[in-house]
Amino acid sequence: MAKKKETISLIDTFSEFKELKNIDRTTMVSVLEESFRSVIAKMFGTDENYDVIVNPDKGDFEIWRNREVVSDEDLTNPNLQISLSEAQKIDASYEVGEEVTDEVNFAKFGRRAILNLRQTLASKILELEKDSLYNKYIDRVGTIINAEVYQIWKKEILLLDDEGNELLLPRSEQIPSDYYRKGETARAVVARVDNRNNNPKIILSRTSPMFLQRLFELEVPEINDGLITIKRIARIPGKRAKIAVESYDDRIDPVGACVGVKGSRIHGIVRELRNENIDVINFTNNTPLFIQRALSPAKISTINLNEEEHKAEVYLKPDEVSLAIGKEGLNIKLASMLTEYTIDVFRDVDTTTEDEDIYLDEFLDEIDAWVIDAIKAIGIDTAKGVLNAPREMLIEKTDLEEETIDDVLRILAAEFE
Repeated sequence: MAKKKETISLIDTFSEFKELKNIDRTTMVSVLEESFRSVIAKMFGTDENYDVIVNPDKGDFEIWRNREVVSDEDLTNPNLQISLSEAQKIDASYEVGEEVTDEVNFAKFGRRAILNLRQTLASKILELEKDSLYNKYIDRVGTIINAEVYQIWKKEILLLDDEGNELLLPRSEQIPSDYYRKGETARAVVARVDNRNNNPKIILSRTSPMFLQRLFELEVPEINDGLITIKRIARIPGKRAKIAVESYDDRIDPVGACVGVKGSRIHGIVRELRNENIDVINFTNNTPLFIQRALSPAKISTINLNEEEHKAEVYLKPDEVSLAIGKEGLNIKLASMLTEYTIDVFRDVDTTTEDEDIYLDEFLDEIDAWVIDAIKAIGIDTAKGVLNAPREMLIEKTDLEEETIDDVLRILAAEFE
């Protein structure tokens, strides 16, 4: 009776794993066989003389042991050999040198062997699950998925996909205004799969430029069909983004197609990104023209390029400077990110009425030397150069206090009044 209970216990164990784990039939049979063989090898030193047959449909298994018939006095290894007298109890016709195959009741190996089997099986299945999870998501890096918010922590959110796999959305990969409740569905792009010590972690992102690109691919059929190409993306998540697009078909307006009639296509993306303002511009290999488009809505007067250092000096009329810089400096930051050029903005002055310029060193009696050195360190060494540069840029690049910059501007402006 005890033997029957042990056998049923083992069968229940296999059924339990098969129902709870997402493992196909062939793999399950292989795992079961390996687990049996592992336990047998630990007990007897070898599993080579055993045949393990698993029938997952019926939920049962058979173990057969193959032993060589030897004379009673030559018996040295009962696992690999069987005495002639014992063999003839099974079948009187057995002779020395023949092979006897008899079924083994695994439960006879004892409770310790059964416990060992369960642990081995659980370990192998866990390892398989990790491999399966890694292989599934390593191929999905860069794709958008929808997952259910399961747990919200301070530094990250735990989500579950439709198969119950755990996914992580770190705070650093969330848009600042993101807010989720448990049970809600979140949309994000698979950013990467970390696999330290064979322990895969699926990291999602909503701040990645790839997330914005995939959203456009979903909303704009021409991008998905390859008629429009996204060339570059610059994002400050939750605030503003710029995207440069190009069409290989002259009949298609890439900007118009991305925006949609009355903004119908882009509005859905903006909502998903928590009202992130998105500028769509035409890409061009003409660098000055690309910089001009990237700084839109500001209108540029002239551009001086340093292609080796990827720097651009942009001159605008005084009333265009604030448009080029944008609120919180976002417009010029994004334009620099998009064009991959460091952009410096200057006020365009009328040279016909311009007085003679003065080097900053001439003002050492009114302005501290360390302040002048800080300004010269950003490439401006004349009074007019300082006065023509935007105040916000001077503060940001020199790292000087606002009051210090205002004092400098006042002193220099007084010289030309």
